[in-house]
Amino acid sequence: MPVRHSFVFLRSAFLFALLGWLALGSLAVFSSTSLGSDETPRRKPNVVVILADDLGWSDTTLYGMTEFYRTPQIAKLADRGMTFTRAYSSSPLCSPTRASLLTGQSVARHGITAPQCHLGEVRLEAAETETAGKNQKSTTPQSATRLKTEHVTLAETLKAAGYATGHFGKWHLGREPYSPLEHGFDVDIPHWHGPGPAGSYVAPWRFPDFDHDPDIPDQHLEDRMAIEAVEFMREHADEPFFLNYWMFSVHAPFDAKADLIEAYRKRVDPKDTQRCPTYAAMIESMDDAVGTLVDELDRLGLSENTIIVFASDNGGNMYNEVEGERPTSNRPLRGGKATMYEGGVRGPAIVVWPGKVPLRSKSDQIIQTIDYYPTLLDLLDLQAPANQVMDGISIVPALEGRPLSRQAVFTYFPHAPGVPEWMPPAVSVHQGDWKLIRIFHGGEVVDGQRSHRWKLFNLANDVGEEKNVADQFPEKLAELDGLIEDHLRETGAKLPRENPDFDPSKYDPSREGIQAMSKSAKSNAAKPGPPVAGWRSARNVSLALEKDALVVNCTGHDPHFERKLAKVIPAGSVEVTMKISSGVSGDGQLFWAQQGVAPKYRYDRSVPFTVAEGDSVQEITVSFDASSPITHLRLDPLTDAGTVRLHSISVQSKGGKTLFQWRP
Repeated sequence: MPVRHSFVFLRSAFLFALLGWLALGSLAVFSSTSLGSDETPRRKPNVVVILADDLGWSDTTLYGMTEFYRTPQIAKLADRGMTFTRAYSSSPLCSPTRASLLTGQSVARHGITAPQCHLGEVRLEAAETETAGKNQKSTTPQSATRLKTEHVTLAETLKAAGYATGHFGKWHLGREPYSPLEHGFDVDIPHWHGPGPAGSYVAPWRFPDFDHDPDIPDQHLEDRMAIEAVEFMREHADEPFFLNYWMFSVHAPFDAKADLIEAYRKRVDPKDTQRCPTYAAMIESMDDAVGTLVDELDRLGLSENTIIVFASDNGGNMYNEVEGERPTSNRPLRGGKATMYEGGVRGPAIVVWPGKVPLRSKSDQIIQTIDYYPTLLDLLDLQAPANQVMDGISIVPALEGRPLSRQAVFTYFPHAPGVPEWMPPAVSVHQGDWKLIRIFHGGEVVDGQRSHRWKLFNLANDVGEEKNVADQFPEKLAELDGLIEDHLRETGAKLPRENPDFDPSKYDPSREGIQAMSKSAKSNAAKPGPPVAGWRSARNVSLALEKDALVVNCTGHDPHFERKLAKVIPAGSVEVTMKISSGVSGDGQLFWAQQGVAPKYRYDRSVPFTVAEGDSVQEITVSFDASSPITHLRLDPLTDAGTVRLHSISVQSKGGKTLFQWRP
């Protein structure tokens, strides 16, 4: 049986919900449904929300875009309900979309505009900034780093209506006191605040309080998460429940079951733009987990009275590399995760409710993540929270085969990560076949102020967004930009400002859309310099020695440095303590290499840690088990650019014996 942990059950919260149900009477738990209503009162339907991570529009078989990836369980789910061809995430990155799903609010309103909720700094509101680098025409606002508990989440609303609530998988909206347990969920497994799995997908994992099943040494994380979700459904089969299953898959790190990887390796077509065996294996495990949940609903006899929503938090990842390949291709869409093009925000979506939503139906209506909360309230005949503004609408008309009455949907992304097809801070609007992207302060100076720059596309005949027709349709541009202006004003968005420090001589427009460290750039990069104090700059770092620290200047794109140990560290449990100060906050990882074990470094031989910004020295301790003697240590101090100082590092055995120690 799965290992259970005491923190995941809040019995007092359940008792409170039960008392609320008794006070409200049958109205809270029994009602006729709003979609295809019948005369007989019945128990409120269960709700299952499955949110995949980084799953692109072309990563499933739903739209006929892939023959390499296999998603039979998702296809079976689609047969039970309605598939949407134009479903948009609220952001091209994960945390903003997740916050929108739980609040029904636009990213511009709730203020989480970037996936920074795992960082140490607590910032509850977005904030505008005054300056930026001299090569940037606009500033970049600061994102909020936690989902405020003042929001009335979907979980809290359903819990007040008598639902048992459980969250399983990725969260990435803040650790305590901003975890799922403070946002309306009775259960939270594995109770992890990080941006992805702790260490790897294949056991052993590195979660602080969540271990793999001891009798399955190579257990896949998604298999285990599905088991936990099934147990939750069994425990609450006799009452309405809300199961919020936010998958870790298919987010980095890129690893999977070894036998699946090899099976897909044999099927690779080098001419296909989707040809990464590891990513294909990751998708299959994700698909299996979907099937596990749906099969259990069938076994429990709950399928006919369960609403299922399946979606992705953003587009497919096309900026990492796995075995020399991009993880996926979003063809025919342009761009991918972290971009404003269709490949960054359009994804798969399915809504199922047997007997209510037509089987094997499709809709080309435009929907967005912000719509799921008001839609579920509509389907369940529940009132929206009185003091919570929602930017989403109910998509029940679309589920009934009718057009939606909405003016437009908006995507606010005031950031500029250096990935393929990136652009400066921007906002977009979709209205029918038209899409307008406004690049803040990206144009020419007019009357002493820098104007915006625009990209206008007609997706009906240019789904790949290759032809900017802004100059040909000035009236349409003005109309859509007016909608953008209204949206930003109504939501109180914290906006990019014109950068007063902009220097045209530092600006190279040809670099827009080019990955900060492309494959070709890597091949031409200078060779690492000589070791400094025993450490070698492996990639995208330069090292220098000060009196009290090793100074590590990171240029971004997975910077790391390493050292070969003069004396190997014996196999077993070890604890590593690092003293670090940093000019920026971010995520890091400690890797280790083992004697006689290839490849040298793998994600399942790493442990994550978080670095906080500040001049003060912070002590970071991580622990892991090595199955063979350790020969090398590698530090990935940040994922982006910045300067980190390593003051010391020591490795101790479980018994407290010092096995390795370094200081300048």
